[in-house]
Amino acid sequence: MQKAFTHNQAAAKDIKLLVLDIDGTIAGHSNTISKPVKQAIIAAQARGIQVAIATGRMYCSALRFHQDISSTLPLMAYQGAWIQDPITQKIHRHWVVSREIAHQLLDYFEQPELRSLLSVHFYINDQLYVRELTRETKIYAERSGIIAIPVGDLRQALTNEPTKILALSDDIDVIDKLLGNLRRQYTPAELYMTTSVATFFEATNASVNKGTAVRYLAEELLGLQLANVMAIGDNFNDVEMLEYVGLGVAMGNAPAGVQSIAKWVAPSVEEDGAAVAIEKFLL
Repeated sequence: MQKAFTHNQAAAKDIKLLVLDIDGTIAGHSNTISKPVKQAIIAAQARGIQVAIATGRMYCSALRFHQDISSTLPLMAYQGAWIQDPITQKIHRHWVVSREIAHQLLDYFEQPELRSLLSVHFYINDQLYVRELTRETKIYAERSGIIAIPVGDLRQALTNEPTKILALSDDIDVIDKLLGNLRRQYTPAELYMTTSVATFFEATNASVNKGTAVRYLAEELLGLQLANVMAIGDNFNDVEMLEYVGLGVAMGNAPAGVQSIAKWVAPSVEEDGAAVAIEKFLL
């Protein structure tokens, strides 16, 4: 069901920044950006609209997408916990999870009833550390184009504080329950928790979400206002970003809760919905 959006003429002429999520938004099963989506992005850039990426992915994993769309802006990775300019290599932001909370989460994940159900990922200095290479981790690493480093006891990796912690399970109910339980244990002021895919529980520093990342990029780096920003996303980790921007678009493959907060709902990722949204509002 596509929502009516009446102010598209007014909104369109104000948009100076387009922010895109990767997985489920500009990249579907193929794990690449389709030709129609790429052409729409290039056409928007030709109109003087700057395009940026905001993703839950690792910086090193998101880089090829950033390069694929010829973005000249800093890349917002790990839900915005790590913001780096690939051209100058300058790191604008790197917010981490405290070692204390990382240890607590690990204790929680390693409870006997949970341990065998979860693959736990610690992201430290843009590298992925895991207890062991599970089937889920291997699939994830292959899709991300990264090498997972098995360390046995993850406590050994905590010499540095993690940028992000992810627990992965094939069972969506396990992740739902995990999110619910941990939201009762930690306030939003202590930890930011979300799901980027129904099978991924993700935790970052409390100040981190794509909304705060996009606000930093738009207002502090580019001197724009929220009315000048359009964003497209497909999952719960995109909610803060879609709520912040002047024009938030959800993908047709987004959960109902994400679609309900968007100004407009595009077709699905496999139908090149991002291209449809760019054409509708910006071209």
